[in-house]
Amino acid sequence: MTTIASIRPSALVRASGGPRYAVALAVDALGTGLLRPFLLLYGVTVLKLSGPATGIAMAAGVVAGLVCMPAVGRWLDRGARSTVVAASMLVRVLGVALLLVTPAGHAVLFAAAALFLGIGNQAWPAAHAAVVATVAHGWERDAALAGGRALRNAALGAGALLATACLAGGTTALRAMAAATGLAFFTAAALAWSVRLHAHPAEKAEDGDEAPAPRMLTLLTANVVYVFCLNVPEIALPLILVTQLHASPVWPAAVFVANTVLVVTLQVPVTVLMSRFHRRSVLALSGVVLAASYVGFLAATSLGHGWGAPAVAAVSVVCTIGEIIYAGSVTPLVTALAPARLLGRALARLQLSTGFGLAVSPAAITALAPLGPAALWGSLAATTLLSASAVAADKDRGTRFSGRCSRTRADL
Repeated sequence: MTTIASIRPSALVRASGGPRYAVALAVDALGTGLLRPFLLLYGVTVLKLSGPATGIAMAAGVVAGLVCMPAVGRWLDRGARSTVVAASMLVRVLGVALLLVTPAGHAVLFAAAALFLGIGNQAWPAAHAAVVATVAHGWERDAALAGGRALRNAALGAGALLATACLAGGTTALRAMAAATGLAFFTAAALAWSVRLHAHPAEKAEDGDEAPAPRMLTLLTANVVYVFCLNVPEIALPLILVTQLHASPVWPAAVFVANTVLVVTLQVPVTVLMSRFHRRSVLALSGVVLAASYVGFLAATSLGHGWGAPAVAAVSVVCTIGEIIYAGSVTPLVTALAPARLLGRALARLQLSTGFGLAVSPAAITALAPLGPAALWGSLAATTLLSASAVAADKDRGTRFSGRCSRTRADL
């Protein structure tokens, strides 16, 4: 039986792609943490662009990244692994270089920079998951994916703190921060490239082959709803706490910090703990936990000013636990369901559903919030619970697939 105590750091690093690859992940995440939260401020403050123009350019970059995902999936299915990861980092180097040479007021070059950054950001998760799925199996694969997410969250937090300190230095400090980000991406790309990991699927995928999306349609559709939980601490809770409960801005900040700390510290232990159960059952359980937290938020907001903010903060812990269970089970489930020759396309389609969910959730949350807590939290709870039920009911799908290694009961 897998236990938390059985995790050895050396084994986790090895299952994650090796020491150099682990360092590449940390450096890349630090660079992303430096730039991603402040790209909008860079466009507005340094380049003197309007807020709407900057936002549109950033949104276009996300869309471009999603459009490129089918090509990324096919590249992975041809056996490329560390090369795709390195490419996702190098394309962001190009994006940062464009940022540095963009003159003030030049929206087109900023849009091009945002496009390259968006492509790299969207391609990385699928490429990284393919690397881990190639070098590790079973619970070790789950733990390695969880460890990568924990490491990334920690580095993102550290990068965001450093970037916040740079804000005091004005435009010069922001340009220096962008340059440091580009250097971080280049260093990470070189380290990832040096791993030289290439897969040899048992059967070669042909361009006309269909990835297992039709058989995983329920899972991918449910994932769009599940992904909303990732934007709850960043968008929904600040909106509710500040505009409806009239709480101090300290509360949203505390919730966000607590979310980050919990993900960093609990992602691996919780994922390993859940690895003794069927992955599909765990994913369904995460939906139930998330739905329960949304009901909890509804109850907490009814307390009004005073007790409302502390209650929301307490319920946010439950929501974070649901997020941790979800993140620790969805990618391993997809890698277990997909045939080896179509793993890349399956992961690319998962990233498409994730990116779509992340793109539409801010608009959905901000549209529902003015209608009242019942509309927001009731809708989220109902749709998430429905998605969890669909995932659980679809449990017999995927057992026919064969991959590079035999499936255990916990795989599905």
